Amino acid sequence: MNTDIQNYLNDFEQLGNDIKTDWFSKQRLSALSLFKETGFPSSRQENWKYTNTRPIAKETFSNTSTRQSVSISAEEIDAVRFQDLDCYELVFINGVYSREHSRIDGLAKGTVIDNMADALAKDNSKNNEILKKHLAQYADNKVSPFTALNTAFIQHGTYINVPKNTVIEKPINILYLSKESAKPFAAHPRNLIVMGEHSEATLIENYIGLDDANYFTNAVTEVSLAPSAIMKHYKIQQESLNAYHIGNLNVMQDKDSRFESNSISLGGSLVRNDIHGQLDAEGASIVMNGLYMTNDKQHVDNHTRVDHLKPNTHSSENYRGVLNGKSRAVFNGKVVVHPQAQKIEAHQNNANLLLSDNAEIDTKPELEIYADDVKCSHGATAGQLDQDMLFYLRSRAIDEGTARSLLTYAFADEVLKDISFTPVKNRLEYLIVGQLPDAKLIREFTNE
Repeated sequence: MNTDIQNYLNDFEQLGNDIKTDWFSKQRLSALSLFKETGFPSSRQENWKYTNTRPIAKETFSNTSTRQSVSISAEEIDAVRFQDLDCYELVFINGVYSREHSRIDGLAKGTVIDNMADALAKDNSKNNEILKKHLAQYADNKVSPFTALNTAFIQHGTYINVPKNTVIEKPINILYLSKESAKPFAAHPRNLIVMGEHSEATLIENYIGLDDANYFTNAVTEVSLAPSAIMKHYKIQQESLNAYHIGNLNVMQDKDSRFESNSISLGGSLVRNDIHGQLDAEGASIVMNGLYMTNDKQHVDNHTRVDHLKPNTHSSENYRGVLNGKSRAVFNGKVVVHPQAQKIEAHQNNANLLLSDNAEIDTKPELEIYADDVKCSHGATAGQLDQDMLFYLRSRAIDEGTARSLLTYAFADEVLKDISFTPVKNRLEYLIVGQLPDAKLIREFTNE
């Protein structure tokens, strides 16, 4: 047996029969068996060619669900919350749900927002049927060993069910907060969002390291959109620079549904984001926007895939990277147009700004087209700051460092310009400026 996974097998035994549901127990055991077979992915596999997961595999992480969690003060949480944002909020500390700090009262009739473990444990036949129908149906354990590992350890996370014709006016904010504990820990958040016909919601996933702790976040989010459902999804990754983050987002879309994904990666030592959208009925559309900013020896890998399964579907993708130091980034965006998916439109672009001679980007946009009546485009660029623009700013008495930061900010901000939800947009712009030298001065120029 692969010794790299023995620690996880031991932790699984300690979970015991914590959630007594036959179908769920079978899901867990099946996923664990698959993970035992495959182990961690290696760079010999095409999907992991540029990302070495050995640093994760060789660490001994303790599962927080079987250990006592650390405490975090209200002041620490307030410091990273959205200020003046009226929202529903779930707080998780080192992967464990904190009912004390969460705020999910006043929901519309029929709407469910709950901790995943609590939802699975409740004796609610309607809810159980929805969970059984959707949980682990869109994130494929066979595609990623990390998804299989997450499925085996499903416990804490977020379950959201929005019924037909319901608009959730307030955003749903999820705070996954991590803080140093006695031992390096692994957290496996599992999120499931089920949107009924003509429903609408905004979801924000925040992954935040409160110190420089060493830990492993292995998150999976599944989304099911019924006909004409609309969802805006924001993922803001600010893990510790000593942490590892693996994230999988999987979306299944029905007729005329709309999904908007905004993925921002700022932290983490080794980061992998996988997003898979399946447009499974006419009129479905997905927008994917992403920004990654790396420094020192950070490694950030973004893999996206959109399957156009039916005619008259639409996808648009815009990812940008800002790389500094000896950091490395990977972008692989794949669009697959299936034979029956005529009259679809798919556009994809990846642009990268290299601020250091030692930074490296591996970018690979892909199109697989098996239909003949389509509009598709893709492109990728990598370059340095525009010297003419730099000269122009210098001629206006702006010093070189500030000029470089202003141009870098303008490049990164292109990803955020179409975000319609102002509180998130403002927060992201503030965080981007915080990544730049001369942040205080840049805020004076940009009012961020």
